[in-house]
Amino acid sequence: DQYHLEYGYSCMGYEIPAGIGVQQAAPGTPVWALVGDGTYLMMPTEIVTAVQEGLPLNIVLIQNHGYASIGGLSEETGGERFGTAYRFRAADGTFTGAPLPVDLAANAASLGMDVLRAKTVRELREALAAARASDRPTCVYVETDPAPTAPPAEAWWDVPVAETASREAAVEARERYDRQVATRRRHL
Repeated sequence: DQYHLEYGYSCMGYEIPAGIGVQQAAPGTPVWALVGDGTYLMMPTEIVTAVQEGLPLNIVLIQNHGYASIGGLSEETGGERFGTAYRFRAADGTFTGAPLPVDLAANAASLGMDVLRAKTVRELREALAAARASDRPTCVYVETDPAPTAPPAEAWWDVPVAETASREAAVEARERYDRQVATRRRHL
């Protein structure tokens, strides 16, 4: 069998609609869309289209209660992960309060998907097998630790950093950015 996996890092939000497009272009082909909770929140309404059209789109939804990849980018550019965790504001105005009660599995189910929650590796394997065998739109939901544990990027992403800043993290990020820009190669 041929499998398609749609995952966007720098083009967040297109995975579910792209999965639907692949499914329509190649009927009978198993299609998987891997999304984090940040990208899921950008276009979950297209799940309704998959349900309406009877497309057996499979979504693996990784919920870490925030924008993990954007948080990493924010940290790299001196933004210190500001506002990238799903949390209430604390008394001091920061986003360090209690976690928001966001349940994206319930959201996917409310849009018509079958949802399989996996809490262990064994449950994940079972859920993936069940999704693969299903003829309905199915979401495999995995909740992960919200702590930023992703490894650092191994490639440089040209995202400019403020030239003038007073926060130490932003000043250091600008210095790193200037060093990277100086080594950039132009291919054309």
